[in-house]
Amino acid sequence: SSTRAAEMWSCITDFFTYETTKSVVVKSWTIGIINRIVQLIIITYFIGWVFIYEKAYQIRDTAIESSVMTKVKGFGIYNDKVMDVADYVTPTQGASVFCVITKMITTENQVQGYCPEVSWECSQNPCCRYSLVLGILTGNCVPFNSTVNMCEIKGWCPAEIDTIKTLNVNETAMLAMRQEVTFSLCSSRGNFPSTITDDYIKKCNFDTVSNTYCPIFRVGDDTMGDTKDGGVIGIKIGWICDLDKSDDQCNPSYSFTRLDAMSQRTAVSPGYNFRFAKYYKMENGTDYRTLVKAYAIRFDVLVNGNAGKFNMIPTLINMVAAFTSVGVVSFPAAISGTTAHTPLPRALTTVIYVTRMYVCRGQSCVTSYC
Repeated sequence: SSTRAAEMWSCITDFFTYETTKSVVVKSWTIGIINRIVQLIIITYFIGWVFIYEKAYQIRDTAIESSVMTKVKGFGIYNDKVMDVADYVTPTQGASVFCVITKMITTENQVQGYCPEVSWECSQNPCCRYSLVLGILTGNCVPFNSTVNMCEIKGWCPAEIDTIKTLNVNETAMLAMRQEVTFSLCSSRGNFPSTITDDYIKKCNFDTVSNTYCPIFRVGDDTMGDTKDGGVIGIKIGWICDLDKSDDQCNPSYSFTRLDAMSQRTAVSPGYNFRFAKYYKMENGTDYRTLVKAYAIRFDVLVNGNAGKFNMIPTLINMVAAFTSVGVVSFPAAISGTTAHTPLPRALTTVIYVTRMYVCRGQSCVTSYC
């Protein structure tokens, strides 16, 4: 027990001690040049990369709050009918996820009853034991026309024929977006800079060269890829802002990506389509409907942001790290039993203290920190 108490007392006395580094000046051109070159590299790294490029003197804000409002304008022609945005845009209220219909297959005057299903030919009863989505199979083989028999279904008749050529609804629709983003470090920002005027908004179309801040996009533009069978397009709005600069320099960047790129590589259900119906009632009370199979471009508006603002805490941390890293240059010299630098202040060395190293030659020891 006395030995253990002595060890504890030794630890306590060692804790309340003060140590200083021993510095030896070596007049060697080789060691001096290597020392200064390594120090120059470290200083260049911290100034050029850490402070200027990475802006390590700033506190970063990535938890942004955003609101997106969309509006589609334009007219289209379908089956000799003029269609406006109420006909080919869903939902109509302008959300961050919406669809613009580009092609349609319309089956009118459908009523509940029995009719031939147009996808499965047959020659005799019973037939067609496959499960289909257009109705309930009865097992009967009925004439479709004078030459072909089809399986009979119970459901909405006549059945949809989706092999007919689709008609384009719209090729000149324009998409306008209004967006606001709020950083916790500052007030809100918007995608309408103060330099944008009403005349500019009415005439501009987004492009990646001269109109990078124009919030007006043409549906079906080359930047969105091939969407003849529909697709899912991601509109990425990126906010990379330096809040130490003026508000005019905090502007969004726009980019487009196919979110359904993997499905485009296969022949199984490429593109994007969905069905919806408009219901009516006859005078005798019978329900009937118009079924629409719509090929559409689905837009998902994705917002991300990263803002930085000067803060004293990360500035001090990185400055201390830079000064200490310059002091680490003494490590190679310490291996040879000498140090070729002026030691850092004791307080600075203690803050970034990592390990202690002893290098002994004969009866003398040199203590250094790295």
